[in-house]
Amino acid sequence: MPPDPHAARRALPAFAALSAAYFAALGLFNLYAPLWFKSWGLGPLGLGVLAAVPSLTRLLGPYLWGWWADRHGERVRWIRRACAATWVLALLYLWPVSGLPLAWQAEPLFWLAAITAGVFLSNAGIMPLGEAVVSQIVSADGALNAGAYGRVRVWGSVGFLCSVLGFGVWFEHMGVGTFAPALLLIFTLVWATSYWTPLQHDGVRASQEEAMPSMAPVLARPEFRWALAGIVFTVLAHMALYAFLSLYLTALGHGPAVIGAAWGVSVAVEIVWFWFQGRWFGTAIHPWLIATSLVSAFRFALTAAAGMHLWVLLLAQALHALSFAAQHTASVALIQQHFPGRLRARGQALYSAVGYGVPGVLGSLGGGWLAQHLGYQSIFWAASASALIGAMCAWRAMKMPNLLEK
Repeated sequence: MPPDPHAARRALPAFAALSAAYFAALGLFNLYAPLWFKSWGLGPLGLGVLAAVPSLTRLLGPYLWGWWADRHGERVRWIRRACAATWVLALLYLWPVSGLPLAWQAEPLFWLAAITAGVFLSNAGIMPLGEAVVSQIVSADGALNAGAYGRVRVWGSVGFLCSVLGFGVWFEHMGVGTFAPALLLIFTLVWATSYWTPLQHDGVRASQEEAMPSMAPVLARPEFRWALAGIVFTVLAHMALYAFLSLYLTALGHGPAVIGAAWGVSVAVEIVWFWFQGRWFGTAIHPWLIATSLVSAFRFALTAAAGMHLWVLLLAQALHALSFAAQHTASVALIQQHFPGRLRARGQALYSAVGYGVPGVLGSLGGGWLAQHLGYQSIFWAASASALIGAMCAWRAMKMPNLLEK
């Protein structure tokens, strides 16, 4: 029996809550974990290594979760399992807080990297599977309804913003040493919201007799490979933002208030964009990928050249609406178009692994090396160049014959 579309749409608030909790945890980790890691005496290269660990887990983790979900057809159950595993492994962050092991104090980089790898291998399954279910619910005739998708995804941005602002105040008064308990608290919320998501929207259910379809025909399409390459280079540019912006602004002499405002502006415009994007998005995906890459190149050039000036910094951060939010929706629409049915979870996993895992590793390690030898500013010049390459790849994809996009 086909799923009831009205019941499916009633499930969207549950996935919006899961998105809010998930991105609240991501905001807490992305912004404040580097400060906690730095308190263990790590330098720029060590911080770059730790920033690369979550991205390393994305090279394999999302695909493993997606493969199991496509094989067994129980995406929501696998989301819950991923949330539980993440919470259990995050408990290990409390270990160094107690000051028990001398080995930890001698080699904090090794232990922090090991725990972070475990946490993010588990965490890697939550959002790709969630987006696979949501994109299925809000799509018709193979095309993503950008307006409906945006009104779910926007709550992830709201959760991120609340986390950034709320924990900024928290750490101001309680100190960054309370990072580990704060992270565990947010992961508890993520796990709890996963039980609100209804099991009847697990996605396409597998048949024991039906062979799982192969991704090879999609990966063989040159226009898809060029478009994916464009996504990789544009996301690589954003690794400067995620891994090094707070450290760069600190080096420029900006205080916590300015850093919080910079992040707050970017997430605020992201929220507005996601809510209203249905008015602008159509079925033409490649022009959006080109435009967002060019905006990214301009944004990071502004940050590198004049990040010391507050008004320029805030202007650059306001471009996040296009450089990230519009680019993400275009990327999800591309995956939705090329990976229907039982390919969807693996398609989202591919986007997470190749689109974010590979750039995350290269950007974090490469950015750490650049910061060590040339300073933080050089990272943002390199990011601008990477986004330009992304635009050229997306342009190449648009010029190739594409039988799927009308």
